[in-house]
Amino acid sequence: MLLFKDLMWFFKLEKKSYGFGIIVLIIVALINLFPPFIVRIIVDGVSNGNLTQGILLKWSLLLLASSLLVYGLRYIWRLLIFGAASRLGRLLRQELFEHFTRLSPQFYQNHRTGDLMAHATNDIQAIEMTAGMGVLTLVDSITTGSLVIFSMVFVISWKLTLITLLPMPLMAWSTSHYGTLLHQRFHKAQEAFSDLNDKVLENISGVRVIKAFGEEDAEAEAFRTLSADVVKKNMAVSKVDALFDPTIQLIIGFSFFLAVAFGAHEVVQERLTFGQLTQFTIYLGQFIWPMLAFGWLFNILERGRASYDRVRTLLNIKREVIDRRRATNKIPSGPVSYRKVTFTYPGIHETILHEIDVLIAQGQTLGIVGKTGSGKTTFFRLLMREFDLSEGDIRIGDNSIYNVTLEALRRAIGYVPQDHFLFSTSIAENIAFGKPEASLEEIKAVADVAAIHEDIMNFPNNYSTLVGDRGVTLSGGQKQRISIARALLLDPEILILDDSLSAVDAKTEKRIIEGLKKRRVHKTTLISSHRLSAIEHADLIIVLQDSRIFERGTHADLMASEGWYASTYRSQLLESLIEEGGA
Repeated sequence: MLLFKDLMWFFKLEKKSYGFGIIVLIIVALINLFPPFIVRIIVDGVSNGNLTQGILLKWSLLLLASSLLVYGLRYIWRLLIFGAASRLGRLLRQELFEHFTRLSPQFYQNHRTGDLMAHATNDIQAIEMTAGMGVLTLVDSITTGSLVIFSMVFVISWKLTLITLLPMPLMAWSTSHYGTLLHQRFHKAQEAFSDLNDKVLENISGVRVIKAFGEEDAEAEAFRTLSADVVKKNMAVSKVDALFDPTIQLIIGFSFFLAVAFGAHEVVQERLTFGQLTQFTIYLGQFIWPMLAFGWLFNILERGRASYDRVRTLLNIKREVIDRRRATNKIPSGPVSYRKVTFTYPGIHETILHEIDVLIAQGQTLGIVGKTGSGKTTFFRLLMREFDLSEGDIRIGDNSIYNVTLEALRRAIGYVPQDHFLFSTSIAENIAFGKPEASLEEIKAVADVAAIHEDIMNFPNNYSTLVGDRGVTLSGGQKQRISIARALLLDPEILILDDSLSAVDAKTEKRIIEGLKKRRVHKTTLISSHRLSAIEHADLIIVLQDSRIFERGTHADLMASEGWYASTYRSQLLESLIEEGGA
C-alpha cells in the first residue's frame, strides 16, 4: 500500500476523476445487493405457493432495470479511473523523457539504452496499471466485500456468516506470502527484459557490422540465450502468479461447502428459509470477487512497486551540469579563451587536459591536432559544458561559460560531432533540425557550402528523400556533410567541427573549407582533425600531446619548427601524392 502513498501527488491532481469514480463504484456495489434480494423473494414465493404472474413480472423488470443501471455506471467509472491512470502514464513518460534529455553524457556511459527503453515502456505500464486497475481493485473489493458481509450478517444470519468466513485468515496469509515472492521475481524478470531489449537495439544498430563479420549465427545464439532467460524468469513470476486464483478458489470452495452444509441444517430447523439460503449463497458468490481482487491487488501492487522504484531511482539521479545562480540568458559572443584548464573525467584518475591556455580571437579559426586520445574532443566538450572543469576557466568574451545558462551557451555553439546522427526523416528536415522554420532556399544554401547539394539533387526525391534509421541509406561522407549543413544553418557564434571531414576526399575538403571562410567572416570556428590539410588554413594551430599543448602557432610557424606537426604533415602529404599517382 506504500505505492498508493507515493502516488498521492497524482491522486490529488486527479481528485475529481478518482473521487467521482469511487462514488460510482460504491453506488454499483450497493445496487449489486439488490438482485440476490429479488431472487430470495421469488424463491420464497415459489416455496410458499403465493408467487403470482404480476409479482414475478414486477420483480423481473426491477432486476432488468438494476442491470441496465449497473451497465451504465460501470462505463462511467471506467472512463474516470482508467482515464486518469492513462494520464499518469503520459506524465511519467514525459517526465522521464525530459529528464533523459537533461542528463550529462556520464549518465549514458553508465546506463544502457535498452534499460532506459524498458523503464519508459514496461515499467510505466506497470505503474499505470496500479493507478487504474489497482485503485479499482482496492476500492471495489473493500466496498463490495464490506457490503456483502454486512448483508450476510445483519440481513440473513451472523452465525452462518461466521462459519463460512473461518477459512479467510488462511487466504490473507497465502496472498501476502505470494505477494512477497512475486515482488522479488518480477524485479528479476524486468532486469532480464532490459538485457534483451538492449541486445535487440544493439543488433539493429550494428547490423551492418554483424553481417560484415559473418556473426549472424553467433548473435542469434546470444539472443536465444537472453530470450530463454527472459522466459525462465517470467515463468518464475507466472508460477507464483498462477497460485493466486487456485488458492482463493479452493478456500472459497470450502466456504461454499460450509455455507451449504450448515445453511441446509438451518433451513431444516426452520431458522432460515430457502430464499434466505439462496440469497446467502449468491452473496457468498459475490464475495469471491473481493477475495480474488485482494489476491490480484497484491500482484498489481508488487509489480507496480518494483517498477515505480526503478523509475524513481532514475528520476532521482541528479544532473551533474546545471545552471549556476544568477547565470545570464544572453547568448555569449567574443573571443574564446581557455585559462589554465585542467580536467579529469569522473571516476578516472588520469588527467585528460592539463593547464591548457588558449586564446581564439573572434572571427579566427583554431585548428586542434594530436594523436588519438590526446583530448581533442574533450577540449570541445568542456566548451559546451557537457562536463564541468576540474580547475581553471573558459570564457567567451568577458563572461565565464559558468555565468551563462546552458541554453544560451549552446545556442551560441554549432556542433558537428565525430559520430554523425541523422533522424529517420527527410534530408531537408535533418538539416533544419535546429531551425525548423528555415526555408528550402536557406537549407540549399548551407548544403551548398557543405558540398552536399549536388549529391542531394541526385537522390530520387531530392531534399524530400528519407535517410532511414540513423542515416543508414547514406555514405559516411554524406552524413558528415549533412551534419555540417545542419550546424551551419544555425549561423552560430562558434562552430565546432570535431574531426568532421575525415570521410571526404581532399578536393571536397578544400571546397568545404573555402566555403566556411566565406560564410563565417567575423565568426569563430574550431576544427579538430587527424588530417592536417583540414586545419592548415587556421589562424592558430595547437598540438595536444600527453594532456598538454605540445606545439602551437600558424601552419608556417609549425612547419618551421620541425616538430611533430611538420613531420606528420609531410608524411600525410607524401601519402596523398602516392594515392594520386604523383611523384
